[in-house]
Amino acid sequence: MKITVENIKCGGCANTISKKLNQKFDTESSAVDIEKGIVSIDIDDSKRNELAEVLLKLGYPEIDAVAGVGALKAKAKSFVSCAIGKTTK
Repeated sequence: MKITVENIKCGGCANTISKKLNQKFDTESSAVDIEKGIVSIDIDDSKRNELAEVLLKLGYPEIDAVAGVGALKAKAKSFVSCAIGKTTK
């Protein structure tokens, strides 16, 4: 399954996303394309909404899923997730 998200800027972001998704969905199959903002993971399609929710909580909402204040909150969360990802590689 692939989902395109906002706010992915670097390897720290990708590290945080992969670590959280692998833990949440008990897999090692997640991958992040930083340049395209695409998150890939080998899970059942029925878990798409759950995947989108996890990514949103990390600060990486699906493209056009949030706007206004919600978008600002997501961006702030992504900065924190990015910093954590850089320190826990």
